[in-house]
Amino acid sequence: MIRPTAILLAALFPVVAWADDKAGPNDNIPPKGFKLLFNGKDLTNWQGAISMRERAKLTPEQLAERQKAVNKKVLPNWTVKDGILIYSGSGGSLATVKDYGNFELYVDWKIHKGGDSGIYLRGNPQVQIWDNPVGSGGLYNNKEHPSKPLKKADNPPGEWNRFHIIMKGDRVTVYLNDVLVVDNVPLENYWERGKPLPEKGPIELQHHGNKLYFKNIYIKELP
Repeated sequence: MIRPTAILLAALFPVVAWADDKAGPNDNIPPKGFKLLFNGKDLTNWQGAISMRERAKLTPEQLAERQKAVNKKVLPNWTVKDGILIYSGSGGSLATVKDYGNFELYVDWKIHKGGDSGIYLRGNPQVQIWDNPVGSGGLYNNKEHPSKPLKKADNPPGEWNRFHIIMKGDRVTVYLNDVLVVDNVPLENYWERGKPLPEKGPIELQHHGNKLYFKNIYIKELP
């Protein structure tokens, strides 16, 4: 289902497959009510990802030391060039410094042929990104609730795609390129099966061993 607001959103920040992979003049400028998670210049707001399972076992002091080690390994592999966040394909996932609960999130992403990635919500995998006939956007690690997207709405590998993700409680709605692909589906707790999803956690860009591109990452926190 294509939303009536699709034309308006496209006007606000159009998805463009720039041949030279440079951000356009309207990129990395948040729409009204949203904040930048990626500023188009550097890795402000981001750090190397540590799993929710590991975080739970560490004291604040241990976590701070662990974070330093993870950042040293991960951050050099995430670089910013011409307004695009580029992942080399090795090193590890990138996570927000801040934890988030309920929110609206926009993420523009691009992969090569055979590419694979995802967006972790509250530190839990994941809104799927991949070059696959099933299509992207599904809650891949769900076991009890739907895990596949309602339809395939991906642009071809090498072209930009846009997620609009809405998370309220444990329920997730995903639009991919303005097409509804996940409709108010619970995201399950991957790290502690059968337990409620954490009330807050980081948003993560998933490492999966291949080159990735991101831009236009905007968030609006919800009550």
